[in-house]
Amino acid sequence: MRQYEVMYILKADLEDAKRQEVVDTLHAIITNENGTVDNVDEWGLKDFAYEIDHMKKGYYVVIKVSCETDTIKEFDRLMRINPNVVRHMIVNMEEMQ
Repeated sequence: MRQYEVMYILKADLEDAKRQEVVDTLHAIITNENGTVDNVDEWGLKDFAYEIDHMKKGYYVVIKVSCETDTIKEFDRLMRINPNVVRHMIVNMEEMQ
């Protein structure tokens, strides 16, 4: 399994319950494929440096995961089509060393 760090931004106007549901659904993509979510760091609501799709704020979450390459590719695909995800970035931690 490979180590990845994922940062994603959710829409700021999501209610707490809906936001937690989206977070749980996203993390389940990894865990359902025998991967693990090793660390979750919720940064909370932050201002954007510039406006994105007429939004000025977003809810930031950073996670560290261990999973196979196919799993992270599927995770990336589903993040791209999720309407509640504003932006996301995946970093392979093994390439950073």
